[in-house]
Formats: sequence, structure tokens, C-alpha cells
Amino acid sequence: MVEEKDDEAEMLKWAKGYASKQGWSLNTDEKQLSTVIKGLVRNKKKFQRPYCPCRLRSGDEEKDRAIECPCIFHKDEVNKEGHCHCNLYFKQ
Repeated sequence: MVEEKDDEAEMLKWAKGYASKQGWSLNTDEKQLSTVIKGLVRNKKKFQRPYCPCRLRSGDEEKDRAIECPCIFHKDEVNKEGHCHCNLYFKQ
């Protein structure tokens, strides 16, 4: 349980750093943010990659690289909609 919390804290730190570099922020809804971070940690443990928890994996490792967080879609989504599909990254 402690390791899981440490993994979540590490993932959150990474996501905050990435968002900051882009000039974005993370979701301010703590419940939604926690859900996405836990999903990323779960996928990293299960599949060795932080696949976006809001998208379906195909099972083809090469194709699924497109949905590793940050996925190939996130920048367009943030620019057009103000946030990514998972509601992780938001325009400030």
C-alpha cells in the first residue's frame, strides 16, 4: 500500500512537471485527478508503460505507444477543447 502511494506521488510529480513545461495546469478536481493518476500507475505496473487510462489499448505494442501518457492526441485536445481527453491537462 505504501509503495502504491509512493508510485502515485511520483506519477503526480511527473505530470505536474510536464504540465508546467507546457504552460498548463493539472485538473483541480482532486477526485478526477486521483483517478487518472491511479490509472496511469496501474497501467505502468501491469503493462510497463503509462498508457492513458481513458483510452482502449489494442494489444499491439507498436500501435499502443500512441496512447502512452502524454498521448499523441493531448496537445491538439488541450488547444481545441481546453483539456485533454482524460481531463488531466488543462490550459491555464
